[in-house]
Amino acid sequence: MAITTCKLFVDGEWISSSATETSPVYNPSEGVQIASTPMCGSDEVGRAIEAAHAAFPEWGNTPPIDRARLMFRFKELLERNFEELSTLVTHEHGKTLEESRGSVRRGIEVVEFACGAPSLLMGDSLENIATDIDCDSIRQPLGVSVAIAPFNFPIMVPLWTLPIALVCGNTFVLKPSEKVPLSAIRMSELLEEAGVPKGVFNLVHGGKEAVDTLLTHDFVKTVSFVGSTPIARYIYETATRQGKRVQSAGGAKNYMVVLPDADLDSTIDAVMGSAYGCAGERCMAGSVLVCAEEAGSKFLDPLSDAARSLKVGATDRDPNAQMGPVVTQQHLEQLHQSIESGLSEGADLIVDGRQVSVSTTPDGFYLGPTVFDKVEPAMSIARDELFGPVLSVMHTDDLDSAIQRLDESGFGNAAVLFTSSGGAARKFRHEASAGMVGINVGVPAPMAFFPFSGWNNSFFGDLHVQG
Repeated sequence: MAITTCKLFVDGEWISSSATETSPVYNPSEGVQIASTPMCGSDEVGRAIEAAHAAFPEWGNTPPIDRARLMFRFKELLERNFEELSTLVTHEHGKTLEESRGSVRRGIEVVEFACGAPSLLMGDSLENIATDIDCDSIRQPLGVSVAIAPFNFPIMVPLWTLPIALVCGNTFVLKPSEKVPLSAIRMSELLEEAGVPKGVFNLVHGGKEAVDTLLTHDFVKTVSFVGSTPIARYIYETATRQGKRVQSAGGAKNYMVVLPDADLDSTIDAVMGSAYGCAGERCMAGSVLVCAEEAGSKFLDPLSDAARSLKVGATDRDPNAQMGPVVTQQHLEQLHQSIESGLSEGADLIVDGRQVSVSTTPDGFYLGPTVFDKVEPAMSIARDELFGPVLSVMHTDDLDSAIQRLDESGFGNAAVLFTSSGGAARKFRHEASAGMVGINVGVPAPMAFFPFSGWNNSFFGDLHVQG
């Protein structure tokens, strides 16, 4: 099979990169390479930034209603090509088609939010702040905005930032993950078809050299990033030293706390969806389950049975697959190492996902649902973001000690409590140290008109993506 090298979109043109280094793009269900991503150097990335800078004066002065009309046309094209985009996400990332559809839908919801932005862009006015003097405040675009996107949501995460930046009058440079560029390329083609003016939107590829150029170039005014905590911290520190406005979302170790009074069936369903949805490759995945009081005796066996029964399969061809592969062989090997670390540190492996195989595509990057019991906070599987289908189960005496463990994790993206007690729910809502809190909701992700907000080592900056 011929391997296509992905193109760049710079100043209104699709061009081939001059880079000699490339990164492979895989279909993880089959374990075969399907494309190559060029590792662009600073010169190519710089040209995209310069194109965005040149386009900014005219775009920033375009009436907000006209910018919103671009979003309306873009939304229409996203809807018309919804199934194609969802299939692309599954093809290059490995999500089930249902999960891919959900992620594309959540991205489109941000575009819908952007369609109504003109009324949100109005300023404030107060007459007679002093004799014969009025005061007005106005909202102005900043200039070139940059987004550096992760591999786990190839369309949704770029759409967290792109529509808002454009409708506010900024120009844009997107660098998708080199692991999953195909969905972002198709999305960019649709934005081009919607009529985005030359230079207003640009797409580049690359690794650290490309990223560093985006972070340090004088023309760049804002940077948005989603990824691991070490990289998020680097992005934030590097770009803010250059005087840029930064929102940098890092990793997570999301705790789900279950009390004995929680409903059994709905809790098991929610925990399964949180821990193993998208093969655990999302920053909202619940990766630690804390059984408070006697909850473990009620929930652990049914949870283990549910994990064993989850069907892992080739999501690009099996509509009955309930969970797909992880994104690369390298990531699969890292997860295997984490499982070995959990065993060596004394945790009980009660469901071993390494035993899962998919006969139709044996070379795919598969790891089945994995459950560790008797996990302690000092263990690496409890401390580190594994970003895979591995659930660590802890046990505590009460809700207070469960909240303490959550707070001591160092992260703060999401926290969840399963209970039928209103008092416990209120206590958890107020005391859990996390940006997004769910009560009997496994994945407490906000809608497009609310900010997506982490705390502690899960977020760096003071502004948040989405609304």
